[in-house]
Amino acid sequence: MVGPALAVDVVIKFRGGVVLVRRKNEPYRGRWALPGGFVEYGERVEEAAVREAREETGLRVKLQRLLGVYSDPDRDPRGHTVSICYLARKVGGRLRSGSDAKDVAVFRKIPWGELAFDHAQILKDAGFK
Repeated sequence: MVGPALAVDVVIKFRGGVVLVRRKNEPYRGRWALPGGFVEYGERVEEAAVREAREETGLRVKLQRLLGVYSDPDRDPRGHTVSICYLARKVGGRLRSGSDAKDVAVFRKIPWGELAFDHAQILKDAGFK
């Protein structure tokens, strides 16, 4: 039996807003998303969150707390994916897009209609309106 895929997402509060990446690949190519991705075999979810944030945004982050676990089987069109989501803050690095990100930006006003996956719900849970 094969279970759901395991992923992480990171809400990085920065410069009075939140860091989002424009997706380079499908699904949701061109849409804005939280930095995140799949947990590698043998990797702790906390390590995956820090790694994905660095790879996609250029920022080194410190995880502040667990925001939630998002497990709707339909949240990812590639298949059932469970995401563990963290709140984080920048501790180093320089904001720049990388790996799966076509672009990266800080948003004070969330582009609600242009978000990928269930990231609108995650941002609302993080206190963004």
